[in-house]
Amino acid sequence: MPKTHTARPLAIPAISTRLLLTAAGVAILLLALAYLVAFDQGALSRSGMYMHELMHDGRHLLGVPCH
Repeated sequence: MPKTHTARPLAIPAISTRLLLTAAGVAILLLALAYLVAFDQGALSRSGMYMHELMHDGRHLLGVPCH
């Protein structure tokens, strides 16, 4: 009688704490950047007209309505 092989469950790789914290930090920074570009309208980016115009152009580039 042939020997049958039993399927073993797949092993889930362990994720290091450092990698998890780095991924969370990057996600938070990206969300903050998306807020500044899409919804801020100059409230937090008060570092002169250069920053305001940069964020304004970013809104146009992403297709976010700003007028």
